[in-house]
Amino acid sequence: KKRVLPKVDFWLDTHIAGTPKMITGETMRTGLEKTAHRPFRVVPFFDPAPWGGQWMKEVCDLDKTQDNFGWCFDCVPEENSLYLKVEGELFEMASNNLVFYQTRNLLGAPVEARFGQDFPIRFDFLDTMGGGNLSLQVHPTTQYIRDTFGIYYTQDESYYLLDAGEGATVYLGLKDGVDPEAMIAALNEAQESGSTFDTEKYVNKWPAKKHDHYLIPAGTIHCSGSEAMVLEISATPSIFTFKLWDWDRLGLDGRPRPINIAHGSHVIQWERQTDFVRDQLVNHFAPRAEGDGWVEERTGLHENEFIETRRHWFTGKVPHNTGGGVNVLNVVEGDELIVESPTNAFEPFIVHYAETFIVPAIVGDYTIRPYGLSEGKNCGTIKAYVRTKG
Repeated sequence: KKRVLPKVDFWLDTHIAGTPKMITGETMRTGLEKTAHRPFRVVPFFDPAPWGGQWMKEVCDLDKTQDNFGWCFDCVPEENSLYLKVEGELFEMASNNLVFYQTRNLLGAPVEARFGQDFPIRFDFLDTMGGGNLSLQVHPTTQYIRDTFGIYYTQDESYYLLDAGEGATVYLGLKDGVDPEAMIAALNEAQESGSTFDTEKYVNKWPAKKHDHYLIPAGTIHCSGSEAMVLEISATPSIFTFKLWDWDRLGLDGRPRPINIAHGSHVIQWERQTDFVRDQLVNHFAPRAEGDGWVEERTGLHENEFIETRRHWFTGKVPHNTGGGVNVLNVVEGDELIVESPTNAFEPFIVHYAETFIVPAIVGDYTIRPYGLSEGKNCGTIKAYVRTKG
């Protein structure tokens, strides 16, 4: 695909069965180039889960006949689609076409130099409101994922609480004094015999509220509890999750889901216990800047992670700059916002509550302000980007 994108004559959209669409290669390349010079969204993908909840069904106006929706990929270019509007018709294609064809404009030179043609930031939703706990899990350390799977970076991540119900919790880090051998033995016993793993004997359970931010560097044992609406901000390699315990639960297909205690035992960072988590991973908010009608806070991530996050609260216009790297943002408070170019380099772009959007590196300066029903109200965004400077 990378080889043919610059020279292909025609491109087909076959997403809707029986209704194929075709555009010329020139039209496609023009569309991708325009997209890489302005803010945009990818096509979100929603899916049910064994632990899925009800929040997205209501807020995102999804199919009410479904039992639940647990996942939403809202910025995973390797898995999401992209719409181009061509002569009034929506033409759908894989959004990694944009990453491959407009790498430098989209990612920026420093990010491209580090990640090549990988889009390194992922935003997704995990909905357990009215659902259950996620599987207790851990992600591989960088060295382990390199040695074992040949992948050069790992899934560092964080949980931002977009919303939370009564009793919401996040499991994060180990209890003080946990014996590694005893815990692994208890996990294996639960897996082999069908007995229950006493999670709270070994893992911290933190009360969670709306707008909390939990940082999860690779190797930290974790999962969201029930009654949480999580905006997960993470690095992209999403298929390397080592599930350790799944709460005596079957998958949607009625079969047990894969458990990876052996892999997990090699990557759990046993020193990340209660004090470490409290001091370094829970709600590390720090003011960074302010202006007329806005304040900026640093919310993470941990120094071991390559993603930086900044939260803005505002009633007026907030100045932003991509800093030479791609920016990914989500509207965490406010019904409607407008993203604009100070130099009119792109058309104003309107976004809504809980929507994720991408600002390509080449955009440079842009502003965000309340719009429509949100004018005069306090609104919020969270922004992620790759650290490229000290």
